[in-house]
Amino acid sequence: QVQLVESGGGLVQAGGSLRLSCAASGRTFSTYAMGWFRQAPGKEREFVAQINRIGDSTYYTDSVKGRFTISRDNAKNTLYLQMNSLKPEDTAVYYCAARTAGLAYDYWGQGTQVTVSS
Repeated sequence: QVQLVESGGGLVQAGGSLRLSCAASGRTFSTYAMGWFRQAPGKEREFVAQINRIGDSTYYTDSVKGRFTISRDNAKNTLYLQMNSLKPEDTAVYYCAARTAGLAYDYWGQGTQVTVSS
């Protein structure tokens, strides 16, 4: 088991930037592939980005490609999402998640609110 805690959300104007962090408990962080998801009110949870265990392979949904960057620091047990050129449609609760093996995500954080004003 692993506990995940997101932070760094807030209110920002369109065109601004935020960096989200996800702190993981324990010392086995490097054994998990990680992902970021988001959910806006009245909409389904949406995949945003993923990163492999080593951190040398990433994948993004088309709507954030070129604007968001997922990264990890295994020595600090922390996952990051750098968000630049933010748009109002990026407004959502953002969640980090971990998976042990395969493609299914097994553990989830509590979420952090990101609000982008126009």
